[in-house]
Amino acid sequence: MSLLPEPVRRLAAWCVVLLLVAGVGWVGVRLCGEFRTAVTPVLLALLGSALLGPLHRRLVAAGVQRSLAAGVTCVAVVAVVGGAVYIVVAALIDTGDQIIASLRQAARSLAQHFGAAGAGLDDLAANSRELLSKFGGTAASNVISGVSVVGESLAMAVLALLLVFFFLRDSHRVVDNLRAVAPGNTADTLEAMARRAYEAVEGFMRGTTVIALIDATLIGIGLLILRVPGAVGLAALVFVTAYIPYLGAFLSGAISVLVALADRGFVIALWALGVVVAVQVLEGHVLQPVIQSRTVQMHPAVVMLAITAGASVAGILGMLLAVPLTAAAFAVVHELRTRYGVPAPSDS
Repeated sequence: MSLLPEPVRRLAAWCVVLLLVAGVGWVGVRLCGEFRTAVTPVLLALLGSALLGPLHRRLVAAGVQRSLAAGVTCVAVVAVVGGAVYIVVAALIDTGDQIIASLRQAARSLAQHFGAAGAGLDDLAANSRELLSKFGGTAASNVISGVSVVGESLAMAVLALLLVFFFLRDSHRVVDNLRAVAPGNTADTLEAMARRAYEAVEGFMRGTTVIALIDATLIGIGLLILRVPGAVGLAALVFVTAYIPYLGAFLSGAISVLVALADRGFVIALWALGVVVAVQVLEGHVLQPVIQSRTVQMHPAVVMLAITAGASVAGILGMLLAVPLTAAAFAVVHELRTRYGVPAPSDS
């Protein structure tokens, strides 16, 4: 190695570091995949604890016993999430036939202008439910062989809820336990990294929830004014999908426009599209900079890459977890750079 020039040695060292990091990351992803039924509830519980932590702290500050405060918080989140899921599912079931009927009508209109191509679209619209059920069954059988998807999902949800309870109840002991297991003199650094990562996740979850609530309220009001059926359910769908940046807004907006097209016609669908676009512009230029200004800021390209990577690893769940975990990683890197980075030279 001494025969190589200094730049080449530096490049080789960085290549070795990158390979080691990539190898450790690959092994970690594979292990998480193998133990997904245990890892997934832990990650969901961490997100839930970050979101519900402020409510739990307020209850404790008001004199409520820690276990009781954690239990009340978990009951509240079950009621809210369960209600939102019920409203979304009920609204989509009520309007699903209308959406498919609208697609078939649009396909027939295309068939009059484009002949066979339009007829093919008509056939696709007519068999969309069958194709979707076949695709869903194939995907489920490939992901989990021989295990009920619904049963496993319910088990993980219950486990995640129990973990949220314990994480909230015992949150005051985390720092002491973390410092106890820190090797050598790294307790302060490990605590600072953990605090910074948790603050990033907490800020992301809190900011995203506030923004999702505002988006859902505004879009719901717009759809109610336009008299779109299932406006409340569509607003709830906007709220739920807001935790998947960019893609979630696109999906919920597309469904809202399709429902408006199915029941109210092309003009009202255009107005619904205008409402969705206006709210998204408001979010991108006003809500995001103001509400999430204290969290770890990531470039949209980084967010999209994180979502894509999460989808390739764990599907929809990976898309949900990718951005907060990336925010935590950015926060840890920022803390390490603050502690060990070389300060930039001053201009004076």
